[in-house]
Amino acid sequence: MASDIEHEKRLAAEAAATMVDPGSVVGLGTGSTTAYLIPALARRGLDAIFVATSPATAAAATALGLDVRPFHGIDRLDIAIDGADQVDDRGWLVKGGGGAHTREKIVAAAARRFVVIVSSDKLRRVVEGPVPLELADFGADATLRSLRALGEARRRDAPPTPDGGVLADLWPDTGTGLAPSELARQLDAEPGVVSHGLFPPAITAVVIVGTNDGVVHRAVTAPAV
Repeated sequence: MASDIEHEKRLAAEAAATMVDPGSVVGLGTGSTTAYLIPALARRGLDAIFVATSPATAAAATALGLDVRPFHGIDRLDIAIDGADQVDDRGWLVKGGGGAHTREKIVAAAARRFVVIVSSDKLRRVVEGPVPLELADFGADATLRSLRALGEARRRDAPPTPDGGVLADLWPDTGTGLAPSELARQLDAEPGVVSHGLFPPAITAVVIVGTNDGVVHRAVTAPAV
């Protein structure tokens, strides 16, 4: 089973790599599926500029010869490619298992096209918890207490993010029956929440799903940036 999932990740990543045009400015996500994307891009030998969402991705891409630049002085990306922890039938994503969701959301929103690459085990009818969070270090315990009105909120046993944030997770109270859009709205309104791992359908252009039979492209919508 594990080898099948890894095969699906590789198929999705390699399909996405073919969507990058020479001369593009490309956002690179973080995670196990992106780990297959980086070598696929390197094999193409593209004259392109890359922006990484984590130090680990930057190091892996640089090691394979990709031209990785800081995300400064760049106000638009041609394409961003990243994985997801969950994708539901309506196109909602849950991201951030690796703790990079703040930067990933910034990169996705800055891209003309945001392409999501997943294996088939990431598909859900409706997204569910946990929802990754990045909290401001200042007042983090007070923020966690406030978030418990929405469900079980716990600080993650993890180092601070590259931007100094505190990682946490929220298991929404299923009794509230909150739709992802309403939960995202409430998390956005919480002062101590830097970002959360719910990504709306409007941010995604296409989801590429690797399957045992090949690759499925699922169009969502084109982001307005």
